[in-house]
Amino acid sequence: MTRRVKRVQTGVRLERSLLKVLKGTAEYLDLSLGDLLEGIVLHAFEGKAPFGPETLEKIGQLREVYGLELTAADSHRLVEE
Repeated sequence: MTRRVKRVQTGVRLERSLLKVLKGTAEYLDLSLGDLLEGIVLHAFEGKAPFGPETLEKIGQLREVYGLELTAADSHRLVEE
């Protein structure tokens, strides 16, 4: 079942390597970046994991490629250079 929604354009600032991994993940899953972010957030709001083992493995590879060293422990503690 599809659901009709109203989307708005937003200007969100993200850490550079995190954005690269998100874009790579979206491409791997054949989704737009917006669709990927919506899915992640909707899963998180319900306390569900958004990715299965295969996708998590791909994300791990993308993290290495793009040098993403941040973890969940770093959230809410990031400051800009």
